[in-house]
Amino acid sequence: MSSSADFGDPVMCPAQIEFASDGERLAGLLYLPTGKGPHPCVVMAGGWCYVKELAQPHYATVFARLGLAALIFDYRCMGASSGEPRQHIDPWKQIEDYRNAVSYLEGREEIDSERVGAWGISYSGGHVLMLGAVDARIRAICGIVPMVDGYANMRLAHGTLGLRRLEQALQEARRTLYATGEHTYIVHQPLEEGDVSSWPFPSSRVTFAALKASEAPAYEGRSTAASTEMLMAYSVFPFVERLLDTPTLLVIAEGDDHTHWDLAAKAYEGIPGDRKRLHVVPRSTHLTLYEDRAALVEVAELASAWFREHL
Repeated sequence: MSSSADFGDPVMCPAQIEFASDGERLAGLLYLPTGKGPHPCVVMAGGWCYVKELAQPHYATVFARLGLAALIFDYRCMGASSGEPRQHIDPWKQIEDYRNAVSYLEGREEIDSERVGAWGISYSGGHVLMLGAVDARIRAICGIVPMVDGYANMRLAHGTLGLRRLEQALQEARRTLYATGEHTYIVHQPLEEGDVSSWPFPSSRVTFAALKASEAPAYEGRSTAASTEMLMAYSVFPFVERLLDTPTLLVIAEGDDHTHWDLAAKAYEGIPGDRKRLHVVPRSTHLTLYEDRAALVEVAELASAWFREHL
């Protein structure tokens, strides 16, 4: 995997910061562009099992080069942030972490708190659709290969037999949690096709192993079984109709069978008005925007233009 130097950008030295979220201490990196502020800012967080060092610094570096501040952070229970149980992915608490990141930025003199946007990728690509609907401080959003409907997505991704295996594992984990108070952990991706995992793609395991080795050593590749239960109840569809006043950019990958581009396109159709844009990355997959640096930069520049226009 390449480093951020491969983008042709000057070396970015983000400030290490911390902020509070519901009593937890969240660790973040704040990227500032050159020049005098206050600057417009994009709040960023990752997808399933991500830590802040995974892929996001590449996007944040492009944002800073093009005049936008960027704050990336570890959710509670993940990476360098506090919180128990570790590797527990509660989407509503993650959305609350986004909102507290915005509150933190309101106290930073380098940041124009009237010009804050939200960016997300994969699972967090869905989170920002909810954020744009419920938090008026978010002036524009961008979702990259977003997860929009957990149950529909899991049915498509796992298939009938795979979904049966997953649901059985979740039921057993729930019984264990009730009996012992101990969480069961499920791997992010399987070693072999057919093994129980949250996301049934061995190819994704290879990609994330490379990312762990090259840029994100804190990535663990597992989550509580309860996290997957909450994923199965996750849907952005009650929220997208409320995005009339929030400029929304969705970027989807042609042929994405991880978060399923047809589901994302359906969510886009549900956004009212014309302050929206759908961009399809041709001849691509979900993993393209992690592995293909040229495609990543192109999408980051597209998102930067969107935020500069609407913040």
